[in-house]
Amino acid sequence: MMKEVEEVEQVARDFESDLQTLPPDQLRIKYLSRKGLIPKLLEKIPTLPPEQRRDFGKYVNDLKKRVEEQIKQLEEQLLAGGSKQVAVEPLFLNDVTLEGKRPPLGNVHVLFKARDELLGIFKSMGFSFFDGPELETDFYNFEALNFPPYHPARDMQDTLVVGDRVLRTHSSAMQVRALQAWGVPIKVILPGRVYRREEVSARKYPVFYQFDCLAVGENIGVGHLKWTLETFLSAYFQKSVTVRFRPSYFPFVEPGNEVDVKCVFCDGQGCSVCGGTGWLEILGAGLVHPRVLEYAGVDPDRYSGFAFGVGVDRMAMLKYGINDIRLIYEGDVSFLGSL
Repeated sequence: MMKEVEEVEQVARDFESDLQTLPPDQLRIKYLSRKGLIPKLLEKIPTLPPEQRRDFGKYVNDLKKRVEEQIKQLEEQLLAGGSKQVAVEPLFLNDVTLEGKRPPLGNVHVLFKARDELLGIFKSMGFSFFDGPELETDFYNFEALNFPPYHPARDMQDTLVVGDRVLRTHSSAMQVRALQAWGVPIKVILPGRVYRREEVSARKYPVFYQFDCLAVGENIGVGHLKWTLETFLSAYFQKSVTVRFRPSYFPFVEPGNEVDVKCVFCDGQGCSVCGGTGWLEILGAGLVHPRVLEYAGVDPDRYSGFAFGVGVDRMAMLKYGINDIRLIYEGDVSFLGSL
């Protein structure tokens, strides 16, 4: 038992030394807490021969009692203001000249990171930016975009209605506003938050971000649209991108197309991201419908143009490998900080 007794004596000597420098709370942590030095000594009792356990236990408990009494006396002295211990308290606890602890810095949200990347690409291509209200009139959100009066998108099951206005359901609602404000020719990006009555799922959320690209001038056609799409998508994904058009219907373009890109992850070979097809459906596009130009006061016999809408959330999910849109919006700091 000589080795164990020497350990107890060493702890006693250490305590007498620390008593001159450490405040009571630190002494308690070091010597009396659950993982302190004295409880560790008590843990040795079951390892000793039975005939030695009683004497060793009494030896350690006497030390524990003495330590508790001296710490209590030190606390009373501090409360009475008569202790000299305060003067020798470690300087780092009160040294105001030391640099403070800096809180961890945040980073740019992945959604705005993708938005800024996209807008930066279009800025380099000579496009301007136009903003409009989120609480929109029926005229700009539907009528001016050639939605007939009884189109399903006007139904309250799809659109959030506030009084005589709607929360805009697409960034296309700013197209006619931009044409009326700036006239033609025009090359403009229309970014903003939009709203739909959607049930939350991995692919849908009731609020999300879009932007429309609108270009109107003389003799603008499908070739200009295709070049613009391939140029901006190649810049965003940082590799050459091939696009294909599939005929589709949108009230405000004619002809309308769904635009697919050859999968940027497998280069068209087929993978889990593209569902084995080799293609990713990415956005809707087309040539601006003549009626939309007329609503904006633009002569459709002289001018033509193209437009397409991009989901910023969709682009961010593709580029950064996000498989659930809820992760973007629901504030999981560990997820957002990893991107």
